[in-house]
Amino acid sequence: MSGMAGVQPSGMAGVQARIAELRQLVEPTAPVVASAAASTKGATSDASFAAALAALGVDPAQYAALAGGSPGPGAATGQGLVEAAKKYLGVPYVWGGETLDEGGLDCSGLVLRAMTDLGVGDGVPRTARQQMTIGTPVASLDQALPGDLLVFGGGTHIGIYVGDGQMIDAPRAGSHVQIRDVYATPTAIRRVLPQEAAVADPGVALSAALTTATAQRSVLSLMAGTGVAS
Repeated sequence: MSGMAGVQPSGMAGVQARIAELRQLVEPTAPVVASAAASTKGATSDASFAAALAALGVDPAQYAALAGGSPGPGAATGQGLVEAAKKYLGVPYVWGGETLDEGGLDCSGLVLRAMTDLGVGDGVPRTARQQMTIGTPVASLDQALPGDLLVFGGGTHIGIYVGDGQMIDAPRAGSHVQIRDVYATPTAIRRVLPQEAAVADPGVALSAALTTATAQRSVLSLMAGTGVAS
């Protein structure tokens, strides 16, 4: 592929332009002979591109987020999970509650509700004891980031870390969803969603995610705006 000529686009527009070039590197082209064939080719092409990304070690969620621009506050990130949970501040605690139709939420119901609102609730278990097994472990509260799940009492209670030593949770009967200080050392801390900066950073989403030497050289060249020879 020849280098891009003329004035180079800047910012996210520039990154997205180079993503388009990356797509051309890993996605084979084929002639389209009819509109019906074009539709079929589009679906096949998307599947082929997804398979190519997977073979190169690219996280499809990170690619989609980068291709669409920086994720907003409602995106499936740790910060997005915090914002989704904040919508339920003041909602009464109801044991077993996972929707407002039940009159309120319990601790694990709040986690499930917020994850569902982000579109990532499928596969999230219902109870705190089960939720403490999802995601990846975080060693200590000092390393916790917004959106991490904080588990207490061996799985008897769960909340969502907000940052600065605070969490959002549905504490107990007679209380309500609230933001408060982390009141004890968590039994477990689990990270289930990435941070906004990690998803939006082109260097993380592209050069660090691509694991083959050829693809890595291609990305570095594209990010530098020099292009690569095919």
